[in-house]
Amino acid sequence: MAKVALIETTPSSTNFDRYFDFEFERFALCSDSSKRKILKKDVDIEIDVDAYDWLILVGSEPFKNFTRKTSITEYNGKIVDDKFLALINPAMIKFRPEAKKSFEEAVESITGYVSGELQQIALGEDKCYGIQNTADLYVFLDNALNSDYDFIALDSETSALYCRDGYMLGFSMSYEPEHGAYVDCDCIDEKAEKLMQQLFDKKRVVFHNAKFDLQWFEFHFNFKFPHFEDTMLMHYMFDENPGTHGLKTLAIKHTDYGDYEAELDNWITDYRKRTGILKASFSYDLVPFDVMKNYAAMDAVVTFLLFQKFEKAILKNEKLYWVYKNLLIEGCRFLKQVEGNGVPFDAVRLEFGQKRMQEDIDAAVEKLNSYPEVRQFIKATGGFNPNSTVQLRSLLFDYVGLAPTGKKTGTGADSTDAESLQKLASEHEIPELILEVRQKVKIKTTYLDKIIPALDMDGRLRTNFNLHGTTSGRLSSSGKLNMQQLPRDNPTVKGCIKAKAGNKIVAMDLTTAEVYCAAVLADDKNLMKVFSDGGNFHSTIAKQVFRLPCEVEDVAEHYSAERQQAKAVTFGIMYGAGPAKISEQVTKDSGKYFSPAEAKQTIDDYFAAFPKLKGWLTRTQQFIQANGFIYSHFGRKRRLPNVFSKDKGIASHEVRSGVNALVQSVASDVNLLGGIDMQKYIEQTGMKAKIFALVHDSVLAEVPEDEVDLYVEKLRECIQKDRGLSIPGTPIGCDFDIADDYSLGKFEKLYDLSK
Repeated sequence: MAKVALIETTPSSTNFDRYFDFEFERFALCSDSSKRKILKKDVDIEIDVDAYDWLILVGSEPFKNFTRKTSITEYNGKIVDDKFLALINPAMIKFRPEAKKSFEEAVESITGYVSGELQQIALGEDKCYGIQNTADLYVFLDNALNSDYDFIALDSETSALYCRDGYMLGFSMSYEPEHGAYVDCDCIDEKAEKLMQQLFDKKRVVFHNAKFDLQWFEFHFNFKFPHFEDTMLMHYMFDENPGTHGLKTLAIKHTDYGDYEAELDNWITDYRKRTGILKASFSYDLVPFDVMKNYAAMDAVVTFLLFQKFEKAILKNEKLYWVYKNLLIEGCRFLKQVEGNGVPFDAVRLEFGQKRMQEDIDAAVEKLNSYPEVRQFIKATGGFNPNSTVQLRSLLFDYVGLAPTGKKTGTGADSTDAESLQKLASEHEIPELILEVRQKVKIKTTYLDKIIPALDMDGRLRTNFNLHGTTSGRLSSSGKLNMQQLPRDNPTVKGCIKAKAGNKIVAMDLTTAEVYCAAVLADDKNLMKVFSDGGNFHSTIAKQVFRLPCEVEDVAEHYSAERQQAKAVTFGIMYGAGPAKISEQVTKDSGKYFSPAEAKQTIDDYFAAFPKLKGWLTRTQQFIQANGFIYSHFGRKRRLPNVFSKDKGIASHEVRSGVNALVQSVASDVNLLGGIDMQKYIEQTGMKAKIFALVHDSVLAEVPEDEVDLYVEKLRECIQKDRGLSIPGTPIGCDFDIADDYSLGKFEKLYDLSK
């Protein structure tokens, strides 16, 4: 019988016998149960690891202490270093009910390993091997073409993250279970390329993160993939939480191969120690083929196995399958093209903006240093860094003599964030200057300084747009530039996104899309009529809710406060905000105090005007509370297990997140589906227009001047297509801005380029 030890952080009252039916000895990493946080000096466990067949590590602290790995959730229920079994702490289930299923699965898995019913397996070189010979590659491809399976798994190994920045080292392929090979790209000749294309035409090609691999195979070999699948996007349908979709994580969780990357990771660590090379400078072209082959081949093997498992599961749910095929796979194909088109930056403007921004920073710093309080502070301390919160706090409150705003940081110190500085700016010029310096330094260092070296030879920047980066389904952006977070208050960066001569930047933006979708979902005829009647939405809402004695077009001029209140309530309701939150938001936006009582009355008036919206929100909240999930109009599933938390704050936040996701995802999906259809039209007709970004609810494109009218007409048609979520006779609103640059000419005005 196996000898087992169970190790927790500190002694607890948890009855582990209720989970395991085998005998085990119980230990604690630290014997002092009063310790909340365990430091290295607190570890006093006395245990002979070699005396035990298995050691169950409960919680992150024992896990880190014995394995030197950090993420216990990644290894939960699995073997680490041959004899350690990871288990998340059951105490967290009380507050995080979503962990219950994972915990129970881990207990079952650990029981299986201890009893011998489960075993971690490794592939031998008879089934997992490398190919460096062209003749061997022919045989391998021929076997793949004639395999009994209608799909293959394919993965690329590259020297860089972007296909224009490096080259392909090799590719791995699996055409049957537990059989894979890693192929050196140097052995690919013209005949092999033809065989590979035949294979890709005949079989479904399964990737993990298809968009990445498609770009490499298409850019370097011009391969086409008529039918592809993506296990990463499949998993996103089962678990929408970011950070859970990595191949290694899923291999550990869903296969018996464990952490097959460990050997490669150890080699890389040793290599870096020997050579002194930094982690950021390391690339996989430094790994010898014999070391790489097993790891790389396993990537394809695991992808093959995951697809077998995931496809069966997703076919059982028509809603998830529709989203996967029509939104994610088609979206992947579309965004691959969008990323390939690249963002059209003007290098001359970038360098000009960089220079001017530095001049403005220097001028602001010089002016800042001219104040006697600042000079006194520098003399006393030896220098002043505007980004240092400690120094800034001392300068403003001790030397300038300003009173803190009352806002505190997480540590309890007086806040010096942007909101606090804005309040203090009304009392003294120094906070305003510091805000200016901070803003311009961020624009220069975060954007301009990084964009210039990231441009490709054609002057365009390629970055990432992610289908799996948010729980709501909205797109996210990452990589060389986060297109979702371009500065709004300063037009410098947007102004550097400039069309080439003979082209225009065309920006389409959905108008009040989330409220439009909510009106349809709620079947609120009163709210839908606001859209049908046209005019300014927020002014119309303000006039209706507050019964204003003027025409809609005059609301903004004569009743701006009421309009702001109506706007804040509209979006607040969509995101589940209460009177206190809306009070805070209106006060912040208008600069005039708006009490919680006033906010409550406004909310009551709003729901009186739109009673069906109120009913729909109530029913949605009740459904989430009862079921712990919600489906969107298009079939996305938002899982919300924390509605069952005993912590009321966590539970209520989960409900709000569900309602929020419901309206956000629908508006985002309308935008994505419209972009997909437009790209298909561009390819079918041979238009030269290039869609280069989706930003929030916008579609951005560089369009030849002679195509602008047609592009606007067709994109509007694609966006406003009736997808079962439309107000009869009033399609969803979309505005178009057409200009030479994305700032709509504000860049030229800011820097007065006419001189």
